[in-house]
Amino acid sequence: MIAGEPAIVGCLHKSSSGETVVARFLFTIWLTNAKLPMTEFLSSRWLGDFLFGFGALFAINPYGLAFIFHDRTVGLTDRERSRIAVRIALYAFAVILMFLFAGGHVLRFFGITMPALRIGGGLVVAASGWSMLHAPPVAHDVHQTSTAGYSAIRRMAFFPMTIPLTTGPGTIATAIAIGTNRPDDIEGLFYSSVVLLFVTACVTATIYHAYRRSSAMARLFGEEGTSVVTKLSAFLLLCIGVQILITGVVEVARSATAISV
Repeated sequence: MIAGEPAIVGCLHKSSSGETVVARFLFTIWLTNAKLPMTEFLSSRWLGDFLFGFGALFAINPYGLAFIFHDRTVGLTDRERSRIAVRIALYAFAVILMFLFAGGHVLRFFGITMPALRIGGGLVVAASGWSMLHAPPVAHDVHQTSTAGYSAIRRMAFFPMTIPLTTGPGTIATAIAIGTNRPDDIEGLFYSSVVLLFVTACVTATIYHAYRRSSAMARLFGEEGTSVVTKLSAFLLLCIGVQILITGVVEVARSATAISV
């Protein structure tokens, strides 16, 4: 007889409903055993690091960019738009992962500084927002479903739709900052690599979902609402590009001042 069994048997004999007591007893045992691992998980480094990385990289705001993506692919069918969304998500996965694990080395290899990256990316983002802001309205009932139209948009999937519109200088700088803070020991390096891989997968999954559902979001807002949100997103994109450009210029000015002093 195992420890505690006499008390259990006595409890079962005193009860008028043996099945209910057994069920309650088994539930109590399960709850006692499951409570500690769940508490440990919620307070563990895994969850904290995941939430930190996901929250920092989710500043991409894919659901806000979905209207810009829809405006760029307005001439495609839903199936073609979904294929473009998959391509952008895969490109974004590769870009984020590369800058998380080797971003600083890549920039140093090409001799690119972070201010230069911000200035160049800010110019492209601002130019994209400006062109969208002043683009003539497109009739949504006219679908350019030709192979040539799809091929042209597919060639833009990496630039400018992935870089810098989806994963711009801000995302790249964030990924580099997160990557440089990884521990040096083997165990910590493996642990952080697993967490960052999972973070990247979750971020790119949200990018795909947002872009894949962009047409449904456009139908929900209606043609006029979609036009308003698209123009507003284009204006915000222009402001973001200008802000990134200003940040890069300020960093260059600070570096020049420090050198002169």
